[in-house]
Amino acid sequence: MSELSYQKCINPDCAATFGISETLHCCPTCGALLDVEYEWSRLALPPRLSDFEKYWSQRSNPHRFSGVWRFHDLLPFVPLEQCVTIGEGQTLLQKADFVAPYAGMNNGRLFLQYEGLNPSGSFKDNGMSAAVTHGRTVGAKRAACASTGNTSASLAIYSAVTKLMQSVIFIGSGKIAYGKLSQALDYGAKTIQIDGDFDDAMARVQEVSKQLGIYLVNSINPFRLEGQKTIMFRVLEALRWESPDWIVVPGGNLGNSSSFGKAFIELHKLGLIKKVPRLAIINATGANTLYRLVEQENVTWNGGRYDKQRVNGFFAKMDSEGQRASTIASAIEINKPVNLTKCLRAIDFCKGVVRDVTEQEILDAKSQVGAGGLGCEPASAASLAGTRKLVNEGVIGRDERVVCVLTGHQLKDPNATVAYHGQDKEFFQKVLGSRGVTTAEFANRPITVPNDIEKIIEVLK
Repeated sequence: MSELSYQKCINPDCAATFGISETLHCCPTCGALLDVEYEWSRLALPPRLSDFEKYWSQRSNPHRFSGVWRFHDLLPFVPLEQCVTIGEGQTLLQKADFVAPYAGMNNGRLFLQYEGLNPSGSFKDNGMSAAVTHGRTVGAKRAACASTGNTSASLAIYSAVTKLMQSVIFIGSGKIAYGKLSQALDYGAKTIQIDGDFDDAMARVQEVSKQLGIYLVNSINPFRLEGQKTIMFRVLEALRWESPDWIVVPGGNLGNSSSFGKAFIELHKLGLIKKVPRLAIINATGANTLYRLVEQENVTWNGGRYDKQRVNGFFAKMDSEGQRASTIASAIEINKPVNLTKCLRAIDFCKGVVRDVTEQEILDAKSQVGAGGLGCEPASAASLAGTRKLVNEGVIGRDERVVCVLTGHQLKDPNATVAYHGQDKEFFQKVLGSRGVTTAEFANRPITVPNDIEKIIEVLK
């Protein structure tokens, strides 16, 4: 199987290739990111996406039960029996008529892809199953990541359940939600907290991994993104193999948007889809590097020859001015996304757009998702807030079919939820007010009553 797959530099002026068993963070020739590529003409692929339905009857097999490895034919970098699974990918695409009016859309046209149902509570498990699989095949004993929370929780749970590798996580000081940190600690990860933010932690973990030979599982790892492709396969599956008009996803380190673009590039190349959805990537205003680069600086993929000088100059200016990411949506609180170039490719292929949304818009949208019974972490709600903005701009039509990706579970960051809905003004100000959130228009506040049965009945009438 392995001879039918390889790693390839995405820089068209380099395009160097490397074996599947090599552990690389980026191209050693030119420093660009790497893709996992396949000799598709030599692989036995189903002629139609609907042929994947045959695996539904094999759900007693853990690999066919997995929402990642059920699609192994489309990411066959190791034999199926060597793939690592803990039951990831049992996620839900829900028609969201309850929140469509808030987004300005017609009923039956808005869908929420809820990745919070994964074992660790976020989309990261899709990619982690693939990264841990590759790490296992190359004999890794330790795996590391920098994290704002979800990646660390995912790596920690895979390490705890499989006992294949010890997990080491790097976090920035005060830059992780307790709901996520509690997972990493509970699952036994070795946690390194440094004085800095995610970008600092990302730089250090790459250096440490290289020097100590620790397997890196951040989304700079191309195998991580192979697993994340399957989120889109499941969306197509839920829509009976028809492409939606739009995929809307939060943008942090840009692993999801990059992997979604790769998924659609491959599916279209293989003739398995005819229509390519458009892609909308939503930043938080306090962490809007992609928005500024794409929509303001006009940086484009340009066939892989994007304007590196402009990007480097932009980052240098950020550094000189001391600009740091700051948002309540901690999962996307990232200044320098490592998958920027792959994301530019995805935007190009999927005719994508980028927007940013405020803390207020994120939390108001979050309240609407929660009122419909799903619940999500703040970063997830950026996708709904962004959809609302794009509908108001006339970019997304009210009757187009739109899928918003909800990346993480509500309990990943309960402080934000309690602060928004609660009555404690001091807590509201501490958690949200300092970030520019001034109102809680959709708050569902608890009702305070005396310990008296008649008073209780009175408020319930």
